[in-house]
Amino acid sequence: MKISLKPNHLKRYKDIALLFAKYSSPDFAREFELGDEFTAGAQAPNGTSPLRPEELANDLERMGPTFVKIGQLLSSRADLLPERYLKALSRLQDKVKPFSYAEVEEIVQTELGVRLSKAFSRFDSEHLAAASLGQVHRAALRDGRRVVVKIQRPNIRKEIAADFQVLEEIAEFMDEHTKIGRRYQFVRVLTEFKTTLLHELDYQREAANLNTIAENLKQFPRIHVPRPVADYTTRSVLTMQFVEGTKITELSPLARLDIDGETLAEELFKAYLKQVLVDGIFHADPHPGNIFLTNDGRVALLDLGMVGHIAPAMQEQLLKVLLAISDGQSDEACELVLRMSETREEFDETDFRRRTAQLIADQKDAPLGERDVGKALLEVTKTAADTGLLVPSELTLLGKTLLQLDQVGKTLAPNFNPNASVRRNVTEILSQRMWKQASPSKMLGTMLELKDFLGGLPSRLTKILDTLANAEMELKIKTPDTEQLMDGFQKVANRITTGLILASLIVGASLLMQVNTTFRIMGYPGFAMLCFLFAGAGGAWLVLSIIFKDNKDKRRNHRKP
Repeated sequence: MKISLKPNHLKRYKDIALLFAKYSSPDFAREFELGDEFTAGAQAPNGTSPLRPEELANDLERMGPTFVKIGQLLSSRADLLPERYLKALSRLQDKVKPFSYAEVEEIVQTELGVRLSKAFSRFDSEHLAAASLGQVHRAALRDGRRVVVKIQRPNIRKEIAADFQVLEEIAEFMDEHTKIGRRYQFVRVLTEFKTTLLHELDYQREAANLNTIAENLKQFPRIHVPRPVADYTTRSVLTMQFVEGTKITELSPLARLDIDGETLAEELFKAYLKQVLVDGIFHADPHPGNIFLTNDGRVALLDLGMVGHIAPAMQEQLLKVLLAISDGQSDEACELVLRMSETREEFDETDFRRRTAQLIADQKDAPLGERDVGKALLEVTKTAADTGLLVPSELTLLGKTLLQLDQVGKTLAPNFNPNASVRRNVTEILSQRMWKQASPSKMLGTMLELKDFLGGLPSRLTKILDTLANAEMELKIKTPDTEQLMDGFQKVANRITTGLILASLIVGASLLMQVNTTFRIMGYPGFAMLCFLFAGAGGAWLVLSIIFKDNKDKRRNHRKP
């Protein structure tokens, strides 16, 4: 099979195909007709020189920004990769070579439409942090406010678009021609990745996320979300409040003694439960590098380019799944996951239930410091994928978010128990959900519906009473395929009738055996023997007709589309 790409994409396509070949089998590149030279060095998983998971992270870094981000996203997909690969990819910190200050200056001035010296009283030429999609510089506004400015890398959108065109071609091929592609639906997964990445490239969307989540979490005094500066923000430039603090991963043992880690972890976990189960929008990338401890002892959430959205109906299901897992109720968790998921033809429900029950039991019996509700949820999604169940992406994203949150909580307080936190806060979460559903707009909608119902009630009751008085009430029952249903009833009735007649012949023959007549067959009363013969022949005919008729109907039903 040949894949048609633009000439300028061909080299990139070969690089990506070689990467796929390296982590699948030496025959992979040949399937794409790239030639034997592209299989050099590729090793199958069962080869003599098995590849280490750390090599995948290194290779993705060498491939550029698109693949660094895909690696970060894959690090949360326990339904796609083994755990050893998830751990290796989780180390991708997005630290890459910075681009020049001249390019920074040009991009900011073009986006804001004004010179740097006119927009800022100070703008550091040295970058504060450099990532695959952009880099951050400290600055100060004309009114004295300290800010950080995130600038998108030059031409990053074109580079990502070209990479995804190649990836989509390969994913389509794998979905159509490989068993693993049909199982994991790579086109669907890649589409999710692409949507997430494009959202991260829109800094105006990130600014809106900052405002929304900051507003939603204002009831938590120990949680801080920096606000964007709207007049200094565009699609490629984001200006926001400067957060003075330290990454929680860089806290010294002495600094940890000065903070109330248990209280901070509890409030952070509670804030995320509210985001997910009440607000329906949550920070979906709370890895320790994005969590700061401010100088005044608060927890700051940074980098809100990746957020998750959950519809109200899905929130109810996710809340029930979380409760079932935290309480160790494996049967309830299985039922909920089955209800919200899509089954494939090869789905093995027995295996899914057995493995899920085992991992939830292991989670419940684990020592206090090893109980991770996020890890358990991701294990459930991985088990679902292995057994042929397609879970909704919201469940996987929630599992990944909670897993990262578990790590943050244990960094702040080593003995923090996320399962207990879920149980402690569930009552308040449910109360907040009920108050949200009782908002003025929803109450008004309910009142309007009630008004319509009450207004039309007298006429409807009058019509029903008139129908009853005139004996015009009819009961109509609609059943699917009524004719086939009636044929089935008739078949059963005929067989029962035939059986009764045959039984009567047998009983009659037994009674006639006592009557002494001159007409005999084989020394027995003739009429009795005739009844026995008719009953035997009729019984044999009934059994044979049942067998052949039922098999014929079964084959006909299998042939129906």
